[in-house]
Parts: sequence; C-alpha cells; structure tokens
Amino acid sequence: MTYPDSFAQEEAKSLVESAGRQSVRVFTQKYLNRSQYGMGPGKAEEIKEFLKGSGAEQVVVDERLTSRQIHNLEKLTGVQVVDRERLILDIFQSRATTTEAKLQIELAEVKYEMPRVRENARITSGNERPGKGGSGEYVVDVKFRELKRRMSFIKEKLDDAKKKRELYHQQRERDGMPVISLVGYTSSGKTTLFNLLTDEDRETSSSLFTTLSTTTRALKVGDTDALLTDTVGFISRLPTYMIDAFKSTLEESLAAEVVLLLIDASEDTQSIRIKYSTCLRVLEELKVDRSRMLVVFTKYDRVGSEEAVSDIARDLAVQNWIAVSSKTGYSIHKLRGIVSQRLAEKTAKKVVAGSG
Repeated sequence: MTYPDSFAQEEAKSLVESAGRQSVRVFTQKYLNRSQYGMGPGKAEEIKEFLKGSGAEQVVVDERLTSRQIHNLEKLTGVQVVDRERLILDIFQSRATTTEAKLQIELAEVKYEMPRVRENARITSGNERPGKGGSGEYVVDVKFRELKRRMSFIKEKLDDAKKKRELYHQQRERDGMPVISLVGYTSSGKTTLFNLLTDEDRETSSSLFTTLSTTTRALKVGDTDALLTDTVGFISRLPTYMIDAFKSTLEESLAAEVVLLLIDASEDTQSIRIKYSTCLRVLEELKVDRSRMLVVFTKYDRVGSEEAVSDIARDLAVQNWIAVSSKTGYSIHKLRGIVSQRLAEKTAKKVVAGSG
C-alpha cells in the first residue's frame, strides 16, 4: 500500500524486494494518515477481499502507522501488517555487519519502540492501564524504563566509537591525509565508483542499503595521498530518529575536504529531483559545507549525451558537476583531476592561513 505517484510506487517495491519479500499487488491511495487504518476503510476492505485468495501473508504500508492502526488493520485482514519504518529497520538489520552499524540500528529500534510501548499496552489491556507486576510497578512503566536504559547503554557504546573516530581524525590531520567522501541516494552507484577508484571488490547490488557502514581506503589522487570513504545511502521520508542513529557514520562527510554527491542520471526527472533534494536536506542537517561538494552524475553509459546531463544539471540548478560512468570508465580520469585540483587548492589555503 503506497501513494499513487510512480516514484513512491517504485521505491516501495524496491524496499519490499530489498527486505527479501515479493510484491503480489500494489494498492495506492492519496492519503495514508487516516485515523483507523492509516488508509480509508473502503481501501482496507478492498485489501481484505484481495487477500482471501492471494496467498499473501503480509501487508506493507508505505507510511508510518501507529500501533492502534496496525492492530486494527491486522484484525481486519487477518495477516501481519508492517509499516514503512519497520520495513526499513528490517532491511538495516539484515545488512549490518560491523559492531557500530549494529549498535546504530539497535538505537533506531529502541526509538521506534518507545512511543509504541504505552499504546501497545492499552491495546492488549482493552484501553485500561495494564496491571501491576510483582513489585507493584505497572508493566508498561517497567518496559519503558528498560528501553530508556537500553538507549543509554547503546549511546555510551556509540560515544566510545565516536571518540575513537575523533582520535583517528586527529591522527589523519597530523599526517596531512585529506578525505574524499562519497554520499548520495541509496543505489546511486557509490560503491561501484568506490571499487573502481580503490581497486576494491565490495558488494554492489540494485537492492537498497547494500552499504550500511562507512568504509575507508587509501587513494592516490595526482601526487596526493588521500582517503576515500563510502557511506550509507540516503532515502526519502527517512524519520529523524533514523538519521540521528546514523549521524556518527555520516559525520565522516563533515570532515571531508571534498564531498562527491552522486546522482543517478539515468532515472526519470521526477526521481532525480526527489533524490537530489533528499540528499541536500540530509547534508544540510549535517551542516556539510556546500563549497566542498561536487555533484557527480553517474551511469552516463545509460544516458549517452552530455547535453542530456546538462539539462538535468540546469533543472536542478547545479553549477559544479561532472558526468561519469563507472561501467565504461567515462570521465573517471577527469574526475580524479578535479578532485586533485580541489585538494591542492585547500592545501594552499591551509598554508596561507598557517603563515598568517
């Protein structure tokens, strides 16, 4: 169940597939914030009727639902209901490999559960406050405190990881190693470009969120030894608490001398606009200096003309950009040259500032 525009439908299907599920049927509705089911009662009944002979075991709603809405829809349809946020968390869980990524996802899980604790308790107790436990405390209060304690523990672990990263950053600055950061919408081609530039063989996939942790490798750019980082991809309508959970990973972008913002130029105009504005919002929230950014239009081999990419850049009001293809190697040498020049300019500014 998603919104009627083509971008929302395609992204919803990609999320479902990335979570290891198969879409049987896509229902759409203009508004998904109705009180009882998240959708209108007529649409809920339509889904209920379809489910009878479909063999489908789950309904995915491409919006945030309250516990009450999920409960009502599950009671009506007789199958499990998953909202957009729960689906993204499921994908995150299946993709996480590093300890820090797992902690960040666990923190997002806790933040997802906390506002639902009291509502779930009211649902299971028939709208009355749940009874007291053996110690005389209300069960819901005990559960809420457990989640708060868990959140504090995870934040402490993440703070430790952040301190280690800051020490690493200080060491890097002493060594004079500049950082180049790859950022962009999920599936924009970041990891493919990363592999090409560093001769790595990291997993690439058309699935969303293949990369969840920041990976850093050494890179020679002209005469400069630098570090290249690949970060988690962005996605539209990602709730603030999920961005917060990943800020420690995305903060690598803050320290980068050059931020390469990747945009898939082979997509339709609406998708490009939405993805570009989503990326800018996240980068602005992270307070990334726009002067450090260079827009890299990827998958040029699917576009085939600089004029077509120029039209995209003009539509987005992008001044500094380059079109590349990681598949054919188109303009990769030129990209290296631009990055090398930018690093040289920043080094010169530091020298001038230091001598003053």
